[in-house]
Amino acid sequence: MSLRHISSAFSRRINYAGACCLPKKFARQYGQPAAIGRYDEESAKFPGARANYTNSLELVHPESREPFAVYRVMDRDGQVLNAEEEPKLDQGFVQKMYKDMTMLNTMDRILYESQRQGRISFYMTNYGEEGTHIGSAAALKPDDLVYGQYREAGVLLWRGFTLEEFMNQCYGNCEDEGKGRQMPVHYGSKKLNFVTISSPLSTQMPQAVGSAYAMKRSGSGNCVIVYFGDGAASEGDAHVAFNFAATLECPVVFFCRNNGFAISTPTHEQYRGDAVAGRGPAFGITAVRVDGNDVFAVYNATKAACNLAIQENKPVIIEAMTYRVGHHSTSDDSSAYRSMEEVNLWDSTDQPIARLRKYMEQKGWWNESQENEWKESTRKQVLKAFAEAEKRPKPNWKEMFHDVYQDMPSHLRSQMKEMEDHVAKYKDHYPLSSYKS
Repeated sequence: MSLRHISSAFSRRINYAGACCLPKKFARQYGQPAAIGRYDEESAKFPGARANYTNSLELVHPESREPFAVYRVMDRDGQVLNAEEEPKLDQGFVQKMYKDMTMLNTMDRILYESQRQGRISFYMTNYGEEGTHIGSAAALKPDDLVYGQYREAGVLLWRGFTLEEFMNQCYGNCEDEGKGRQMPVHYGSKKLNFVTISSPLSTQMPQAVGSAYAMKRSGSGNCVIVYFGDGAASEGDAHVAFNFAATLECPVVFFCRNNGFAISTPTHEQYRGDAVAGRGPAFGITAVRVDGNDVFAVYNATKAACNLAIQENKPVIIEAMTYRVGHHSTSDDSSAYRSMEEVNLWDSTDQPIARLRKYMEQKGWWNESQENEWKESTRKQVLKAFAEAEKRPKPNWKEMFHDVYQDMPSHLRSQMKEMEDHVAKYKDHYPLSSYKS
């Protein structure tokens, strides 16, 4: 299926047939059917659902419908399969895609090792999922609002979050915009319209729907995109978000990174049915499934989904199929639940960075010399930002008392004074030199 067919389905309207239509004044009360189709003149008109009658009993099995196809633009060798689906992006734009994907990869390697050396407390890599980040981020407008889960660093990188800002956050130093209060990789940026990440799974999803509803009310002409994983899709908040978005008709794109594992739980133990895209029809939401290792497929799908969300004030589910090459986090050892042979197979045969590089080489936009030069440059840039962040002191410890109230109440002033006296009395027992004075 081409994206044009998908986009056509996005914009298709339900067609009611003659006498089966309810009077307009009852249309909202009795609901509009989520499915596309025609109805018999004597169709059922119950408040809870709209459907034709049948005189034959049939239990509908989930296997009776075809699963969502996986939309792709390129094969694993970077060959475009249908010229009409190629997004026709210019050389500079595609090179930025590639450079951001490889920069993210380099940053991951260095910060992962730094955690193993005890220099930062925690880290989560993005290995294998770079295409989902960059492909989707490139399709958004800068003022579209982003809610991340915790593995969307590439989205921020595309939007202009600097290496220094990444490093400052992971170190929680005095230059960290979060003032050292968050775990590493829990990024946020008001200027880049990226809501600060929160650890609990799926809590960002109903929040994103609320933001999208506000955008709809204000007529801003923007949409919200919210990222989540296949594991998060099993949380109650995900189902709540889907239902709210559908019934309130909100311009929100639900972007699922289906990487095969919810930490250690494989997808076949998480759900039955047609994965996450298959939930779209059940909730009355337009959905599409894409090859998440094909950055152009992700780009096209996100572009089409955002256009629909904005033009029609409707939610869309994008399920990007990919594979998590790295461990879930530095707290995880994935060799306990999957083989290294499996990981190496995915990393060597279906890697989003390698696929885009092959595409660029076929276009004459990239070569071995550029590759080596860029690899060395990224390493130097990341190490420089890393070294500078490591040298910076932690925020002043008094920051813990600020930013809760606009005007500090008396009980917090009392607690801060008590702490000041305590630290002054026992200053030899605290590493005050590591904190900004």
